[in-house]
Amino acid sequence: MFSAIDIAHYFLCLPDENAGDLISNLKLQKLLYYAQGFNLALYSSRLFQEDIRAWEHGPVVPDAYHAFKEFGANAIPAPEAMDFNIFEPETVELLDEVYAVYGQFSAWKLRNMTHGESPWKETPINEIISTQKMQEYFETQLASD
Repeated sequence: MFSAIDIAHYFLCLPDENAGDLISNLKLQKLLYYAQGFNLALYSSRLFQEDIRAWEHGPVVPDAYHAFKEFGANAIPAPEAMDFNIFEPETVELLDEVYAVYGQFSAWKLRNMTHGESPWKETPINEIISTQKMQEYFETQLASD
């Protein structure tokens, strides 16, 4: 199992800054949520241990949020050093797929998408979004593909 920061660093290495691809903290939080949700649906296990909470602007991993909050709404730079060898091939495949599908959207589009999804909608603000709710919801998303 990884830390949410490990997964965040992976996502931060993916954008093509020359093409204008950027990841803000808001967008990063949603990518972490989708990665955790699909990992739960596919493998019945967490990708990272940290909890995801229902915050006003959607699902958030508080530890990761605080690690990157200094950037505000601006782009978070890629980490200077990244060991991609810590990830198994199936994890890389999952993260790349999540980024391919959801990375194309703006932070606010992702925020609005998560606001329409049951894990966030059914969890009181500031409470932990249960992994069971996430797994059940994302299993329905896999079934509809």
